[in-house]
Amino acid sequence: MSDFGALARIQQGLAQLEADRLLRQRPLLESAQGAQVRVGGRELVSFSSNDYLGLANDPALARAAVAAIGEYGVGAGASHLVTGHHRLHHEFEQAFAAFVGKPAALLFSTGYMANLGVLTALLTRHGEVFADRLNHASLNDAAQQCGAKFTRHAHADLGQLESQLKKSAARDKLICADLVFSMDGDVADVDRLLALAEAHDAWLYLDDAHGFGVLNDGRGGLTAAARQSPRVIYLATLGKAAGVFGAAVAAHADVVAWLAQKARSYVYTTATPPLLAAALLASLQQIAAGQARRDRLRRHIQRVREGLGALPRWRLMPSATPIQPLLIGENAEALAVSGKLLEQGLLVPAIRTPTVPRGGARLRISLSASHSEAEVGRLVSALARLAAT
Repeated sequence: MSDFGALARIQQGLAQLEADRLLRQRPLLESAQGAQVRVGGRELVSFSSNDYLGLANDPALARAAVAAIGEYGVGAGASHLVTGHHRLHHEFEQAFAAFVGKPAALLFSTGYMANLGVLTALLTRHGEVFADRLNHASLNDAAQQCGAKFTRHAHADLGQLESQLKKSAARDKLICADLVFSMDGDVADVDRLLALAEAHDAWLYLDDAHGFGVLNDGRGGLTAAARQSPRVIYLATLGKAAGVFGAAVAAHADVVAWLAQKARSYVYTTATPPLLAAALLASLQQIAAGQARRDRLRRHIQRVREGLGALPRWRLMPSATPIQPLLIGENAEALAVSGKLLEQGLLVPAIRTPTVPRGGARLRISLSASHSEAEVGRLVSALARLAAT
């Protein structure tokens, strides 16, 4: 141990994480992302990626990026409000807004930065954030940093949310929720959330990290009413089903104009490379024309639900999305099951505390349109055998 006290405490913390079997390692990916990957020298079938449509290694996206490099180079060279806002960024923002049915959009570097930028730009100490307890960590961090009161309700308990809104004396209120919850795979009730926002004069901020590209013909989880409402702010991350990188926030044009001035995580950072915006434009085209991919993905979801819905030991949690969580229980058992699948060439991550509550360790099966029916069947058969032992 070091005689530097602060470093020694870090070393003790790492040792404790290892003792508790909570020390995470970064698997070394040695291939392109896809259903078949090479990790640490092994060829594996991956059920661990959020590349839901198989676009991360799509040739059309690669061609668009290469062409943009040839014409515009690599780096953006400046922040958006200086000289970094490229024509390709602008074209993507316009195309994204039109695709999801909102008036305008703003391109952020990451979903984390988007959540931080939106909440800190819209709320001060005079506001209050109302959040689902299973929201993504980035939403929680943004709520804690914006200076507003932070009020959480039980997962999907809109009765409790309504009670909290009624009691609030805040000048500015914002309801925020994942649209597809990343660990459980369930979908928020957008129209009921919107009705509460309207009844209590609140913003409704929806983080659709896992629904964009998959739900509603690819346009994500917004309903018709949510598209039309000026109080709805919609986030889609672009490194999952879209296969690239970044995040886009779509909203009323004046909200987007305000964010471009006041969202510090947008203003005070160098713009993303134009080549990524070119790839995102190609991705939007693939998503719009990608019904065959989504149909194949739905068949995979149905196969998993039919095959794993009645296992003798573990419970497949309710989900109609590509996220299929298999509840195991304890961290050690989840790790053991994941390890046994890995021995068979199947990469399925074990999700443990603190990401999920104690006793809620699970395998998070992530399905992709790029999986074959045989690969999905192989996973189902392997888990059925393990559950029977």
